[in-house]
Amino acid sequence: MLLKELSPKIQAALNQQVEMEAASSQYYLAMASWAEVQGYNGTAQFLYRHSDEERIHMLKLVKFINERGGHGLVPALRQPEHQFADIHAVFEHVYSHELAVSREINNLVDLCLQEKDYATHNFMQWYVTEQIEEERMARNILDKLKLIGEDKGGLYIFDRDLANMDTADRH
Repeated sequence: MLLKELSPKIQAALNQQVEMEAASSQYYLAMASWAEVQGYNGTAQFLYRHSDEERIHMLKLVKFINERGGHGLVPALRQPEHQFADIHAVFEHVYSHELAVSREINNLVDLCLQEKDYATHNFMQWYVTEQIEEERMARNILDKLKLIGEDKGGLYIFDRDLANMDTADRH
C-alpha cells in the first residue's frame, strides 16, 4: 500500500515545525555567542553543538515533507534575543523554550491523529522522544546551577564540564 501524500493541513503544520526548529537553532546560536563573549567557553561549545542539532532537526523535517510529496519551506527568521542577565538566565530560557517546542510537537502529533496521517504520526514519534531528552537535559542543567548558586569556583567547573557534556540528541 502506498502512503498518501501530505494533506495541506499536515504540510502547513510540518512547515511551522520547520520554522520552530530553525528558530531554535538561531536561538541557541545567539546564546552560544553571548556565552562565548562572557568567557563561558564550555557553555558556548555546548550551545553551538545544540544549535547544530536543532538545524539537523529542521533538515529532517524538510526532507520528510519533500519525500511525502509536499514542499518543505525555508522560513525567514527574526533575530533572537541575544542579551542575558547571567548563565542561570540562559538555561532558564533553554528550559522554557524546550517546553514550548514540546507543546508544539504534541499539537502536531494530535493533528496527525485527527487527520489519520499515521505515517507522519510515526515519523513524529522521534521528535516526541527527543523532546523528553531535551527537557530532561535542561532540567538537569538547571538543577546543577541551583546547587552552585553564585559560587565562582562552581561556575568555573560547571562551564568546563559543559564543554564535554553530550547534548540529548539521538540521531
